[in-house]
Amino acid sequence: MVFKYIDILGESAKSFEDAVQNAITETARTVKDIRTAEVMKMNAIVNSDKIVEYQAVVRVAFKVRRKEE
Repeated sequence: MVFKYIDILGESAKSFEDAVQNAITETARTVKDIRTAEVMKMNAIVNSDKIVEYQAVVRVAFKVRRKEE
C-alpha cells in the first residue's frame, strides 16, 4: 500500500479539539480512506486578551488509490 500526507488547517471558536475535528470532517468530504491524523501545531488567535479562535494544523494520511486498468 502507498499513503499520501497532506497538511490541513482546522479552525474553531470553541476548542482545539473542535478545530482538529473540523479539519478531518472537511478533508473527508473530498479525500477517502483517511487512516491517521497527527496534530502538528496548535495556535490561538487572541483579541483583547481573550482567545477568539483556535487553530490546529493536522497532517492527514490517506491510502492512494489506483484507477482500475
